[in-house]
Order: sequence, then C-alpha cells, then structure tokens
Amino acid sequence: MLLSDGTGLLRLAKLVAGIALVGALASCQVRPLYSTGAGTDTKLSAVAISQADDRVEQQVRNDLIFLFAGGAGEAQNAIYHLELNVSVRNIGVLIDVTDDISRAGRIVVSADYNLTKTETGETVTSGKRSSVALVDFPVQEFAKLRAVRDAENRAARELAELIRADVASALARR
Repeated sequence: MLLSDGTGLLRLAKLVAGIALVGALASCQVRPLYSTGAGTDTKLSAVAISQADDRVEQQVRNDLIFLFAGGAGEAQNAIYHLELNVSVRNIGVLIDVTDDISRAGRIVVSADYNLTKTETGETVTSGKRSSVALVDFPVQEFAKLRAVRDAENRAARELAELIRADVASALARR
C-alpha cells in the first residue's frame, strides 16, 4: 500500500540515496598535508641549510631555520642538507622622464635550492622559486635605501615560505 503510488517509491529512493551519501562522506578523511601525524615536522627540523654569502641570502636562511624548526634553532643532527643560492634584482619600473630617475620598482629575490640526504647524497627535491616585492623610491637617499631593504626583507620572507612548502611537500611523501 505504501509503495502502490509513486510518491512512496520516490521517498524510499531519496532515503536510500541519502544514507549512501552519508556513508560515503563518513569514509572520507581530511587532514592537513603537513600535520604531525605524517612526521613532517620532525623531518623539517632535521634539515641543515648552507651558509649564506650576502645579507638577503642570510635573511632567507634565517627565515627558513625558523620555519623548519618552529623557532628551536638550527638542526644539530641533520639528516638532510639544503643547498641554497639566492640572487636579488632591483628593477625600476616607473621612471620620471624629466630627470630620468626611478620612482617605483620591484625587488625580485630568486633562489635555487637542492635538498639532499646527508648520508647518501641522494637528491630529495630541487627547484627554483622567486618572490617579488614592490617598492616606492622616495627622493631622500636614506629613505630609498631603507625602502629597498624593507622590500628585500619582505621578498625574502615570502621566498622562505615558498621553499618551506616545497621541502615539506617532498618530505611528506617520503
């Protein structure tokens, strides 16, 4: 009697579909890629970073050390070694035609990196990343130097975050 008209059958079909959907969603597990369950934090804290050659490379290195170890400092017993080469370009994009002086520009900080296993020398991951920070060039010389340095620091911080994400992704797959 319940299924004799079409509405009862339609309700039963909706009920079965709803139960199947809830069952399918219940089987899904969502967890962050870099969660502690995967052991990525432990692997990241065991990465040693090569020495820096200039100020901006040192800034990237310091930011990476902080991001890798969560503020605990450099790795003492490093399992991995990150070779880092950073370059900086200052590009003037808005030039005042009356006196031929740049009024605004971009600071591009690029890095080539290679993560290897310390014991075997096996390459885990490598790549090239870059970050751009926009900067206004004031008329005063000291203010211009400070603006450029601030832009370099912003770009270095962003670059370190990009490299950390790449390295964490590679170590999470191991």
